[in-house]
Amino acid sequence: MKNIITISREFGAGGGSIGRAVADRLGFYYCDKDVIMHSAMESSKLDRSDFLKYDEKVPFSFGFGQSLFDFYNKPLNESLFAAQKEAILKVGEKRNCVIVGRNANVVLKDFDNSLHIFITADKYFRIENLREKMPGVADDKIEEKMKSVDKARKKYCSFYTNTIFGDARYYDITLKSSSFGIKTCVDLIYNLAAGL
Repeated sequence: MKNIITISREFGAGGGSIGRAVADRLGFYYCDKDVIMHSAMESSKLDRSDFLKYDEKVPFSFGFGQSLFDFYNKPLNESLFAAQKEAILKVGEKRNCVIVGRNANVVLKDFDNSLHIFITADKYFRIENLREKMPGVADDKIEEKMKSVDKARKKYCSFYTNTIFGDARYYDITLKSSSFGIKTCVDLIYNLAAGL
């Protein structure tokens, strides 16, 4: 039985929905950006506005950005990543969990009984999926947002983990939700985690 499941995903591929459904089915704790942010804020001197401003961004170069240095004398971006990493480690050490995003696959790569998943999907599936979450937004704007979020995730992943976002070498399995559908992805992950 795998007791830690991490899910990384392209924006709009359904990774959050898949992760929540897997957690519900296994009876595991579900942990996403909001949960990690709350936990990280409790253990650091960063506030919610810092998290929202610097989330998934690499540090500014020195210069005007130096005025943003925090009590550790590191850019807020780096303190944010360190606080999130600490929160992820605490979750992984204490309980059966499904963690979505936050480069948890790299943070928890040495943990036994872990399963690291990447969820991808074709563009049209992602746009259709995001229409529900972004009502009234034109498809071309949704596509721009998809590209922007994925680009930020790639840069963030590369900078902080020295790995490549979406590269199969850093995951146990990659699933294409546009080919299998959300339900089948949930079934596959459940079966892999349960050792079926």
